[in-house]
Amino acid sequence: MKHPTTLKFIDAFAGCGGLSVGLMAAGCEGIFAIEKSPLAFATLKHNLINNGDFNFTWPKWLPPQAMTCEDLIATYDNKVGELAGQVDLIVGGPPCQGFSTAGKRNPADPRNKMTEQYLALVGLVKPRFIVIENVAGFNMKFENQENTEILMGNAKKKSYAEYIATRLKELGYEVSAGLINCADFGVPQNRQRFLMICERKDHQLETPNLFMKLKQSRLTFLEERGLPTDRPVSTKEAISDLEISGRELVPCEDSTAPGFKEAPYIQPAVPTKFQALMRKCAQGTAPNSRRLPRHKPETIKYFSLVQSICRPGFCLSIEERKKAGTRKHSTTVLHPGLPAPTITTLPDDIVHYSEPRILTVRESARLQSFPDWFSFQEKYTTGGKQRKQECPRYTQVGNAVPPLLSEAIGEVLLARLESLNESQKNLSSINYKKSKRKDKMDAIKP
Repeated sequence: MKHPTTLKFIDAFAGCGGLSVGLMAAGCEGIFAIEKSPLAFATLKHNLINNGDFNFTWPKWLPPQAMTCEDLIATYDNKVGELAGQVDLIVGGPPCQGFSTAGKRNPADPRNKMTEQYLALVGLVKPRFIVIENVAGFNMKFENQENTEILMGNAKKKSYAEYIATRLKELGYEVSAGLINCADFGVPQNRQRFLMICERKDHQLETPNLFMKLKQSRLTFLEERGLPTDRPVSTKEAISDLEISGRELVPCEDSTAPGFKEAPYIQPAVPTKFQALMRKCAQGTAPNSRRLPRHKPETIKYFSLVQSICRPGFCLSIEERKKAGTRKHSTTVLHPGLPAPTITTLPDDIVHYSEPRILTVRESARLQSFPDWFSFQEKYTTGGKQRKQECPRYTQVGNAVPPLLSEAIGEVLLARLESLNESQKNLSSINYKKSKRKDKMDAIKP
């Protein structure tokens, strides 16, 4: 859907750029993005700063390099403040490890405090809209009262989402929020996320529930892209053209480490609707990041066993783990006819539906709805002490907001901005007519 209105946005905690890709696809204009990881920023820069089609406008005063929101505000607070009134939207997914139900959910986790930096940026720029995306656990209440008081004062046993909503309301925003499954918007993955969509209240018009507007836009969004409306996109629909069975393997062209293989990409004569959507704008070129893992023979044998005994689409049960001889809880074999489970930063959590291996970065990216023209950069994996500091390709993909969901959000906000602009025009016209009428009345008074 084409929109005559331009919506300008800043992406904070941008990662490799999933939110920005979707917003730009919807027709929004990116001003700049903030991301602290040099590895993730390298991917964002390659695709969204040095790319001719999808580019941030990027101000001359801001160096295009990795930094934190804290760095931005401390170094360029005057320049950022000058953007007030020129930015329609700030988006961001602050680091979620302190909220994730898979972790310890410590409210005093210093990563949670990065949301405070996000709020400081909001206070400087005062955008029309705000979008915060996070894990489902963002809206779960903390039970540790002592730690909660450290972070949120007297807001005992509140969820962090409730705390943030209160802060945003104090800044003058109407807040709408809720859980959404990315699979509802064509993403071939069951990924439950918490969304907070906010609008600044500086007009007399009634503010709609933008989260509900997003949910209501689902059918139209899917229909316009030729995606199924009565069921989710399946894993096989998403990645069948990336299978390697029967293909001669060749050296991987984009691996930073030697000795890895990949299968040459052969574009299908009749791609699925989802594959055609992901191939759009790829101009016939092969997607990158197809490097295959170097599994040992015993690993391949183990994955084959897991495929033979597990229920595809479900984590291994206690009985299945006993049969497989593993204590690992999170291993899931993909079901070809269903969406994938949540793509995480750990590649060995998911096994391919028909081949005894983990997924490639590109397969994971497809399940996140990254288009094939989007090229991931830097190292594929990391380990040891670096695991918590670095953001290699698998981590970039796992941490990203699915671009299709972001595109749907962008379309809803563009439509809302158009409505506001039209209402403002009508209001100005009414006020102008009232003024002219008053002038005439004043002119005929004795």
